[in-house]
Amino acid sequence: MPGGSLRAAGAAVAFLTRVPVGRLTALGPDDVARGSVLFPVVGAGIGALVGGVAVGLNSRLTVLLAAALAVGAEALVTGAIHLDALADTADGLGAPTRERALEIMCEPAIGSFGATALGLDLLVKTAALAALLDGPDPVLAALAAFALGRAAPLALSWALPYARAGGGLGTSLAGQARAPWLAAGLLLGIGIAVAALGIRGLWLAAGAVGAVLVVGLVARQRFGGVTGDVLGAAVELATTLALVTAAATR
Repeated sequence: MPGGSLRAAGAAVAFLTRVPVGRLTALGPDDVARGSVLFPVVGAGIGALVGGVAVGLNSRLTVLLAAALAVGAEALVTGAIHLDALADTADGLGAPTRERALEIMCEPAIGSFGATALGLDLLVKTAALAALLDGPDPVLAALAAFALGRAAPLALSWALPYARAGGGLGTSLAGQARAPWLAAGLLLGIGIAVAALGIRGLWLAAGAVGAVLVVGLVARQRFGGVTGDVLGAAVELATTLALVTAAATR
């Protein structure tokens, strides 16, 4: 059991970041499914890094530049995987049919829908983080927002089926993660936000829930369920909306 728990924790880190923990031991879909409960913990760590970079640079640079470099640090540690997923999902929305949408989401090129979604998301996230630097607890706010963002795919995996008949990366969550693991991860994400910010953390959770509801409704209607890209887009949008809510309630 201790070895299994360690593998699950390593899988959570490997699935959400580019930290090379997977090189130490072979990790499979079962490990990712069991590690899903720890997604908010990994998100909290990423958020603490982003907030710390922003605060550390704020004394030497402008607020906007410090926030932009902090967002760049997130992209570096995560390999921009969720940004890529957001762009692919947005491009899929422009397809004439469900089948063509799923094909487009597998293509490496980014279209106009994807580029627009990517640009707007980065702009809003940077502006929200810059606004948090004028508040009393930017690191805790970023920590809470990123924890909630990494809980977002757990909710969608619980609520919606996997859309691709042939499977894909997202099946390690939507196809294999058990409901108790997903529920525990969701509660942990909310608990981290409340522990960091008190009652304000519930406002951030409400913002993240709003993003998840929109992504879920669109995914069910347009794609027939979730894919790895949809789950990644949910991570990105829930994080950004939680940051916006944090900035609005600072």
